[in-house]
Amino acid sequence: MIIFGTKGYLYQLAILTLVCGRCGNPAAHTLRKQVTKFTLFFVPLFPISTKYATQCTFCGAEQKLAKEQAEQLTAQAAGGHGQPYGQPHQQPYQH
Repeated sequence: MIIFGTKGYLYQLAILTLVCGRCGNPAAHTLRKQVTKFTLFFVPLFPISTKYATQCTFCGAEQKLAKEQAEQLTAQAAGGHGQPYGQPHQQPYQH
């Protein structure tokens, strides 16, 4: 008998201050990475899928991101180059 399946892992990569596209408030957003791994006999072996998203801590809206966008935001948070609220390149997320 072979026991196999999947297991999900959720990683919090960073907390960023962004303008929410849903509520319009400049609020903290958590940048998260969700990884689903294939398991064999309850041992996680390799990732099947990886998804990135931000979630507004004010209203709870979630925005899915591409891997490149998530890496850019992670680098921005790690580099300490956080931008103040009014920067023109920091557009709100659209649904």
